[in-house]
Amino acid sequence: MTPQPTAADTPALEALLELLSAPRAPISRATVANAREVHLQDSLSGLDFDPLRDAQRIADLGSGAGLPGLVLAASLPAARVDLIESSSGKCDFLGTAIDRMELTNATVVCERSEEWSRGDGREAYDAVTARAVGDLATVAELASPLLRDGGRLFAWKGRRSVEEEERAIRAAGRLAMDPEEVRPVTPYPGSRDRHIHALRKNGSTPDGLPRRAGMAAKRPFGSE
Repeated sequence: MTPQPTAADTPALEALLELLSAPRAPISRATVANAREVHLQDSLSGLDFDPLRDAQRIADLGSGAGLPGLVLAASLPAARVDLIESSSGKCDFLGTAIDRMELTNATVVCERSEEWSRGDGREAYDAVTARAVGDLATVAELASPLLRDGGRLFAWKGRRSVEEEERAIRAAGRLAMDPEEVRPVTPYPGSRDRHIHALRKNGSTPDGLPRRAGMAAKRPFGSE
């Protein structure tokens, strides 16, 4: 029986897989052989969330190799996806990927999220995505000024950490970001301990956000 195509078999995502196999692609060399499952299928697991699937504007925070941002842009042609990345080398990769994938709905924002959220990116997004970016409270702080009231952060994480989740809960009031759901995902056979955390913006961005670049990671709220 011939296998049926999956969402990770589209021409755009096949082009991304080819780019990810290149020696200088910004992913771990150990994951190249299984990139379809480890990266593409994992990224596609976010589409199980209705608010992400229905979002009109999405910011992919610390986009890196465009995971999940490029995958979402290819899967959600009606959405506009901004890939926020501060590394010029990774920005070059993302620009090349957009061209090779022939995406018309993705844009590279080559600057720190703190700077972008002070200008055109402020409260501009229905959803923010982040995969392997950092501590949950740190990611929530970076996402808050990018999200509109009622928008959501979707953070891809591995094994759950009680301490990390408690930090995010303690930080919630200072960020206007309420933890809403933690959903286990099994994006590929044999995957374990994968989770996506959904947090909801519950008002306008609090005064003082964003803080100075790097402060969210160095001194995260909720650590006191």
